[in-house]
Amino acid sequence: MHVSVVDNSDESVVVTVRGNIDIDSGTTLTTALEQLLDRPAPRIVVDLSGIEFCDSTGLSALVVGHNRASASGGWLRLAAPGEFLARLLDTVGLIPRLAVYTTVGDALAGRDPD
Repeated sequence: MHVSVVDNSDESVVVTVRGNIDIDSGTTLTTALEQLLDRPAPRIVVDLSGIEFCDSTGLSALVVGHNRASASGGWLRLAAPGEFLARLLDTVGLIPRLAVYTTVGDALAGRDPD
């Protein structure tokens, strides 16, 4: 799995994740998110368009990130999940809880999630 982080001029951050999020690679995502969540009122978009597989480790990282961001006055939004991940998020009941957007641009703008 590969994770890249891009800071934007408006203090939002886009975290792009590629590959598989599983027990072996989940700490990479968790570590990246933890560093960003230490910022005051973090505003994070996680670009999931490159995710091929995600297990409970990845789902946990996203939920914990969302909860921590919300608790400190910020947000964590998910963008562009592929068919597999969108179906998984829906099946486990996270779609109504987490903000999921079609594109990174929509997530950054806070347009109504799908």
